[in-house]
Amino acid sequence: MQINIIEYFEETVKTVPNKIAVVNGERKISFEELSNKAKKLAAELINLNSVNNPIAVLLPKSIESVIADIAITYSGNAYMNLDVKTPSIRIGNIIELIKPLLVVTNENFASAIRKIDTELPLIIIEEFDFTETDEKKLIEKTLVNLIDTDPMCIINTSGSTGTPKGVVLNHKSFIDFTEWAIETFKIKNNEVIGSLSPSVFDIYSFELCMLMAKGSTIILLPDSLAAFPAKLLEIMKNEKVTFIFWVPTIMVNIANMDLFAKMSLPDLKTVWFAGEVFPTKQFNYWKSHFVETKFVNLYGPIEITLDCTYYIVEKDLKDDEPIPIGFPCKNTDVLILNEHNQNSKINEEGELCVRGTSLAMGYYNNSEKTAAAFVQNPLNNSYPEIIYRTGDVVYKNKSGEIIFKGRKDSLVKHMGYRIELGEIEHVIINTMKLVENGCVVYNFAKKEITLFYESQNDYSIAEFKKAISEVFPKYMIPTVFNRMDELPRNTNGKIDRLKLNNLVNNG
Repeated sequence: MQINIIEYFEETVKTVPNKIAVVNGERKISFEELSNKAKKLAAELINLNSVNNPIAVLLPKSIESVIADIAITYSGNAYMNLDVKTPSIRIGNIIELIKPLLVVTNENFASAIRKIDTELPLIIIEEFDFTETDEKKLIEKTLVNLIDTDPMCIINTSGSTGTPKGVVLNHKSFIDFTEWAIETFKIKNNEVIGSLSPSVFDIYSFELCMLMAKGSTIILLPDSLAAFPAKLLEIMKNEKVTFIFWVPTIMVNIANMDLFAKMSLPDLKTVWFAGEVFPTKQFNYWKSHFVETKFVNLYGPIEITLDCTYYIVEKDLKDDEPIPIGFPCKNTDVLILNEHNQNSKINEEGELCVRGTSLAMGYYNNSEKTAAAFVQNPLNNSYPEIIYRTGDVVYKNKSGEIIFKGRKDSLVKHMGYRIELGEIEHVIINTMKLVENGCVVYNFAKKEITLFYESQNDYSIAEFKKAISEVFPKYMIPTVFNRMDELPRNTNGKIDRLKLNNLVNNG
């Protein structure tokens, strides 16, 4: 029985010490070297005399960030990766809420952290001495006292008040998902993963699990290449990538550019996608070019540790037919509850709710939001049983497949990131005071964030974007701005969000 994800890694290093673990451009690192460096850094972290606490990592996605994450896991603490592209104000909000023990960073970003918090301890990765050799007993003593429900990582997701929520995920839930993936898809020890997701994504954490559990080689694909997909495919072909787990946005772009007319990926055997709806027309383009490849649509918010349902796409789908999100993963139960908190019938829409060990432990330092999202199962009055209410509307068809319909509220998936539209409103109106009133809605067809606003100032789009970019990462900046003399109101005087939503989605 696995207790800690590190147990996988220890066995893998013994089995394939000289195999390449991570490829980062021209740089490579073997499993043995990766283990040795991670253990040296772990020993330094263990000297903090703290376990089960967050340690932040502010590094570009790189060999160094992999070393840092594995080191933190060895130390018995939880890693929290921060996006180097995120504005310092937002990073400051995260640090203030989570209060990490320290930050592992590099020389380029150390000054940014010191401006945020002059007292927060830092480990500068270039300055760290990896020659110390006394870590073995320290690590053994630390790991022996940990259990599988101890936190493995914290992943920050958008929050309605302008401060992201830190989702706490434990070892047990990652072990469950990894074991399910290995068993269901017969994953072997020769996978080469084309890793495109940012290190702040749960997909990246799963890729680390694959590295540790099955000795998979991770090819770190620069996210800057998302704008140059032909170059991305060229790297994947040269590195003989066999497995990808991507957000559909880049896959749609590749299809629209018809890149497979000139470029083939003969080694690509498994394609997973999640994070947003993959338009079936563009999916069919991929499937037509990879007839021997297994395609899997996965679904699940971060509060459920990666994903909770999956659908292996084997049948032909029409271009206007949605790809099902399928069936629950092993050891996960999905409830579809109607407005009366009863099980929905076949073809009846309801809210998708989840129970099982895959559930996150809650939001770090935020008991109020945890209590609101992780609630007692309304179908069970006999004993405590927590479910997570996703806010996603789905239904089950006659074949038992779950079909995704949309969101109950203002939480959306955009470019693979989960975004609370209310956070964008809160910051623009209340924090930055750029406008008097505003409402942010999402155009699902065009995948655009749209801001409707009232303002005495007539801002240009460039001025708006420049101001907002100082607070929000690029993926949270509205792409469409509509100034109105007066926003529509409903009978109680509140902004009529539904009317604006219908305006952008129905014309």
